[in-house]
Amino acid sequence: MPQTPAPVDLTVDHVERGDATTRVTRVTTTSPASDDTFVLVPGVGVAATYFEFLAPTLAIRGDVYSLDLPGFAGMPRTDEQPTAAYFADQVEAVLDHYGLDNPVLVGHSMGTQVVTEVLVRRPHLSHAVLVSPVINEAESAVWIQAVRFIQAGVRESFHLAMTALSAYILCGLVYFLTVLPNMLRYRISERIGEAKARVLLIRGEFDRTSPRRFHSRLVAAAPDAWRWEIEGAAHSIINGHAIGVARLTVEHRDGTLARRGRMPSAEAEVPPARHADTEMVIAAIRSRAAEWISALRRDERGVARAKAEHARILWRAYAPGRSQREAVQKKASPQRG
Repeated sequence: MPQTPAPVDLTVDHVERGDATTRVTRVTTTSPASDDTFVLVPGVGVAATYFEFLAPTLAIRGDVYSLDLPGFAGMPRTDEQPTAAYFADQVEAVLDHYGLDNPVLVGHSMGTQVVTEVLVRRPHLSHAVLVSPVINEAESAVWIQAVRFIQAGVRESFHLAMTALSAYILCGLVYFLTVLPNMLRYRISERIGEAKARVLLIRGEFDRTSPRRFHSRLVAAAPDAWRWEIEGAAHSIINGHAIGVARLTVEHRDGTLARRGRMPSAEAEVPPARHADTEMVIAAIRSRAAEWISALRRDERGVARAKAEHARILWRAYAPGRSQREAVQKKASPQRG
C-alpha cells in the first residue's frame, strides 16, 4: 500500500436557502488540467457517495461540487413541495454561493430533471450532461417504473446496491414517496426544449428506465443534443462506469466528442484496485459506516471526517495504477454505421 498522500483535497460545506440546506462535497486538486468546474446532482433518495469515483476523476480536470440535496443523505427536509423546481432552487443557491458562472452540470436519474430546470432558468450555461434521464413519459405509471427499476437493478453490482440501500434508509420511505409523484409527473421531454445549453445524454445499454426511444425523443426535443451509450452498463453508470462518464463529459466540454457513439464497457469501467488488501477493504467499509452513522445523527463534522478518510483510502487503493488522467482524456470512439 503506497503512502503517497492523496493529490485531491476534499472539503464539506453547507449552503442554505431559506430553511433548506444542501451539503456540498467539494473535490479539488493542486494542479487541475483546466479551470473548468463540475456540479454533480444525484437522483432521488441517493447521495453524493454515488459519485465516489466520478468526482475525483473529474477533479483531474477541474473543481468538482457533489451535492446532497435537502431530505437526502441525512440532510433535513423542509415543508416545501419537493418538485424538480424546488431542488433546482437549491442547485442555483450553490452556484450563487460559490460564484460558479458557467459550470458543467451533471445530473443522474432524477438529477437530470433538476439540471434541466436550472438550464431553463439560466440560458447562459453552455454545457450539461444528463446521465440516465427519467421519466419516460410513455411508461410513467408507478408499477411500470418499479418493474423497469428492478430490470435495471439486477445488472448493478453488490457494492452499488449497498450504497443505494444505505442512502435510501437515510432518506426514509415517507420522504421518498413524497418526492416520487413529483418525479413521475415531470415531463423532461417538454422542458428540455427550452434549454439553450449543449446537452450530452448518456445511457447504459441495459437501462430499462431510460430506454433508447426515450433518448431519441429527448434529442429531437432539445435544441442542441448529443447522445452516447455505454455497453454493458445499466442505470447507475456514474459509479461502476465512472471512467467512461468522465471521459465523455470532458470531451463534450472540449467540443471534441462525436455527436453519437457507443463506448465499450472495458473502456468505461472503473479498473480493479491495485492495492485492495483485506485491511484496506475493512477500512473503506468502516469509513462509509462512519459517514452513514454521522449523517443519521446529524453530525456534519463526523460526515466530513469520514468522507475525507474514504477519499484517502480510495486514492491509496487505486494509485499508482492506470492513470486516471489518461483515461479521462483518451479519445472515445464514434459509432459507426
